[in-house]
Amino acid sequence: NVLEQLKLAISAVFRGWMGARAVKYREVENIRGLLGTAVNVQAMAYGNMGETSGTGVCFTRDPNSGTNELFGEFLIDAQGEDVVAGIRTPLPIAKLQDAMPEVYDEFQKNCNILEKHFCDMLDLEFTIQEGKLFMLQTRTGKRGGEAAVKIAVDLVDEGLITKEEAIPKVLPEHLDQLLHPRFSDTDSDEYKKSVLARGLPASPGAAVGALAFTNEKVLHNEEHGIPSILVRDETSPDDIEGMYSSQGILTARGGMTSHAAVVARGWGRPCICGCTALAVDEAKGELTLTMEDGSKKVYKEGDYISLNGATGEVLDGEQLVSPPAITGNLATFMEWVDDVRDIDVLANADTPADAKEARKNGANGIGLCRSEHMFFDPDRIKQVRQLILGNKEQSDAALKELIVFQREDYEGIFEAMDGVPTTVRLLDPPLHEFLPSLKDEDVLSSLAEQLGTTVEKLKEQVKSAEEVNPMLGLRGCRLGITRPEIIEMQTRAIIEAALNCIDRGVDAKPDIMVPLVGRVEEFRHQNELIRKVASGVFEERGKSCDFRVGTMIEIPRAALTAHKIAKEAEFFSFGSNDLTQMTFGYSRDDVGSFMQTYLDNDILQDDPFVTIDTEGVGQLITNTVEAGRSANPNLKIGVCGEHGGDPRSVKFFNEAGLSYVSCSPFRVPIARLAAAQAAVEKKY
Repeated sequence: NVLEQLKLAISAVFRGWMGARAVKYREVENIRGLLGTAVNVQAMAYGNMGETSGTGVCFTRDPNSGTNELFGEFLIDAQGEDVVAGIRTPLPIAKLQDAMPEVYDEFQKNCNILEKHFCDMLDLEFTIQEGKLFMLQTRTGKRGGEAAVKIAVDLVDEGLITKEEAIPKVLPEHLDQLLHPRFSDTDSDEYKKSVLARGLPASPGAAVGALAFTNEKVLHNEEHGIPSILVRDETSPDDIEGMYSSQGILTARGGMTSHAAVVARGWGRPCICGCTALAVDEAKGELTLTMEDGSKKVYKEGDYISLNGATGEVLDGEQLVSPPAITGNLATFMEWVDDVRDIDVLANADTPADAKEARKNGANGIGLCRSEHMFFDPDRIKQVRQLILGNKEQSDAALKELIVFQREDYEGIFEAMDGVPTTVRLLDPPLHEFLPSLKDEDVLSSLAEQLGTTVEKLKEQVKSAEEVNPMLGLRGCRLGITRPEIIEMQTRAIIEAALNCIDRGVDAKPDIMVPLVGRVEEFRHQNELIRKVASGVFEERGKSCDFRVGTMIEIPRAALTAHKIAKEAEFFSFGSNDLTQMTFGYSRDDVGSFMQTYLDNDILQDDPFVTIDTEGVGQLITNTVEAGRSANPNLKIGVCGEHGGDPRSVKFFNEAGLSYVSCSPFRVPIARLAAAQAAVEKKY
């Protein structure tokens, strides 16, 4: 019964919507809120009717490099599933010109028509039935990062789109791919000697990891912090989890448009397909490679190999990788991005090395320099512990040593950020975080000797410094108010470093940020102290510099009373991590125990520590912006939590009217792109 067959086929597609693979795919691709899938019913074209029939998949441009030439494969006397499943190794699309020249010419013409209509690189499926070409479907083609940027730039150069229209065609994850390390020196003899085999370069990039033959092993490795290379004869949709969690993918069969290749390119995973030199024995957990001289080499699960997805080379061991650079098409594209975006992108950087990386990646300044990170250096932690546990004389001596370290650090950061603002957050964490463990007898013994006391007395001091709830205890501005000498030391180090840099011709622009303010009186106390110290330094040196004093908005009460604080602060910066923690009442250190359950049960749509909660935390942010600027129209407002590098959060911050976002130095280009895409979306 043909109708019964049709009903069953349609029902199968509908049921597939809730299949484990489909659910995982939507989770990975962050696809939410859809009612279900649709089903198209159309007449069948047959590619398995002899030598004048065939089927294929083709991209209108190379999805790896972006080169403007057809990139695809076909099979004679076959159906479409044979190509994408990787069961047979297909022929490159160029061979179709020899096999069926008229069909090839018609196909080329159709590709040009479709690309000019859609103004993008396309993924096409086609069938040839007894010499007649059928175009089955077209969709926007998935591409790797390098290809995405080149295609966007080329489409502008070809006059098909504008620069603003090019910006949404490069996704944040594309930039993420380009900003990953690549192999250091592919021309060296050492690299060439490490090449074991070659396959098809299905998805570019460098991957280093331990061999894993199953999804379960990849996930097990991930839990234990071990990078994996997933190795299969051929992949199928059942391998979605393993492919997503792996560093790279290697298959013995399949072509450039096989399941493994298409999925890997979409997720930015390096991938090599059709490596015929390898034989996979999943049961034994072994990979056997047939070398060019005919000898065989066996690798066991857990052995390390490296993949060069750009060349198709499989390499022995852990190859060295090098950092990427923003040059060529990427540099051109990022210039367009900066022309369009209307908020600044700053970086969270705690060291001169971080600051240099941030500047290299296009940061407009530093939005968060966490001064406490400088204290954890092994050479400095002794002085910090002496400051906390010593008597007044010992504490004063520790401060004199610490100011030297702090001043040197700030000078290095100001030099790296010459001409752009640097926001230094004063000491924020609870002091007990700097203290040694009561179980670390060697450290305790050394510290006791340093302080001229006994280990027993020292242990009592450490115990008395512990707090029941330290994240809501003596930290941030509370610490600055109870131990003002620490803030005096830090302020003096910042101002003296700025003046020293200015003397050397560096345009230092320091901003000082007071953490964890909940009442305007707290900010007022710290602001007066900071300005008193700065005035003293200016008088001593006979010169001055501009600086601003502002606060983090990370306590809900500060957000609710922003109109008062804004009258005295020169800038606000949302500490979105703590603001989220205190608004939800979730401990960000313990949220892992229930977060996945909440996501699985749709109690939360997103992890609020990754993507900003626009409904709750977002309301506090928008109210703060409105109230703050009503009291102080020139108030500079930004965000310096982890959300500053999340593309969806950046879009919200742009809509909320923030002046800047600040994120990890390595996320700066992604935040720049997200800001530009938000500006384009808002305009159109």
